[in-house]
Amino acid sequence: MSHASALPLDGPAGDDILVRSQPPLIDAEADSVPAPDAQRPPSKALRILLGASLVLIAANLRPVFSSVSVLLPEIIQATGMSSISAGVLTTLPVVCLGAFAPFAPRLAQRFGAERTLLFVLIVLTVGTAIRGLGTQSFLYMGAALAGAAIAAGNVLLPGVVKRDFPKTAAIMTGLYTMALCAGAASAAGFTIPIKNMLGGSWNLALAFWAVPAALVFVLWLPQALRAKHHVAHSGFKVAGLWRDRLAWQVTLFMGLQSSTAYIVFGWLAPILRERGMSAGTAGGLVSFSIMAQVITCLLIPSIAVRQKNQSFINVFLCGCAVLALIGFLYLPGWAFLPLAIIQGIGQGGLIAAAMMVIVLRSPDSHTAAHLSGMAQCVGYILAAIGPLLVGMIHSATGSFAACGVLFVLLGLGASINGWGAGRAGHVGVQVSKDSA
Repeated sequence: MSHASALPLDGPAGDDILVRSQPPLIDAEADSVPAPDAQRPPSKALRILLGASLVLIAANLRPVFSSVSVLLPEIIQATGMSSISAGVLTTLPVVCLGAFAPFAPRLAQRFGAERTLLFVLIVLTVGTAIRGLGTQSFLYMGAALAGAAIAAGNVLLPGVVKRDFPKTAAIMTGLYTMALCAGAASAAGFTIPIKNMLGGSWNLALAFWAVPAALVFVLWLPQALRAKHHVAHSGFKVAGLWRDRLAWQVTLFMGLQSSTAYIVFGWLAPILRERGMSAGTAGGLVSFSIMAQVITCLLIPSIAVRQKNQSFINVFLCGCAVLALIGFLYLPGWAFLPLAIIQGIGQGGLIAAAMMVIVLRSPDSHTAAHLSGMAQCVGYILAAIGPLLVGMIHSATGSFAACGVLFVLLGLGASINGWGAGRAGHVGVQVSKDSA
């Protein structure tokens, strides 16, 4: 691919990844000139509180997905919704991830990242809580609100972590990644026990996950109000990105691997229950698989940056994630535990690999920020198709068995684009400063 921009891969977007070999944190405010000042708490205790708060915010960005998954059979039975409607319920927040992600940087530039994250926590708490009202309309409304909030959190949190902890970016990146997985795993593993503790109420079990979000809001409130915001903005134009073949390969790789991830979040527990598992055991196995993602999510970046290209790694991880999903459909129950490990290892590695290629295929931090926006906006909307199709297939056939064809197609698409996105080179763009 052409190197139309001669700008170096500058700043933390390059140094933290290529030197420290950690999962990349792409700054949503990379085009802010001067860059936003790091928030400097006056004491070590407050700095620890800041770091802990950011990690706890990250932990609240995934329970919305996996808490619904383990309760889908109860939701379908109680509300009378079809499998297609259930597919829409699992798909809606993923669509919102793509639809609302582009607005997050603008809000941060206008109000500051800290205050925007405060608003994110408010919307996330409300969206999660109103699911407890138990009707289809409130379930959809809650999913949309929570998805919009998570979209902004996904975009803003990495940049805040990178900005405020430049000397400990490696540690904070690891904690941030583990918090995302731990949040999803906790909701998958504990939602059924919480339902049983609440007298068998599935809607109260869904609403319960608003409690940790509300507590983090209380913790974040004084820090957000204390933060100063005075950033002048001067944009950098990145021309040619949407016409570049490599950029589209990166975007499609991101979207297709994300589709398998949200199928795991939304449908793996119902698949396991159809195969004969109890609700609690299915939720526990999904939780275990999600926690297994941490291993490769942390290891893959350090392996990938030592390779001239990442094509083989991307295809291998696609094979692990998708073949394990297919195995859940057809193999006997004794194979489910090793399949959960394989799927988690593959999916966790894909998450890190998809983020890695965004940076490695970008010649500078401004291109990385814009390529990330393209990959997240288009990629998450594409990712939403997978869970929706699973619901449609189940509605048409009365079983998940036919989903194997869909999983094969997703795996092939992700592998083909992962191979292309992994080849050494940069996207062909022109980067120029746009005067304020």
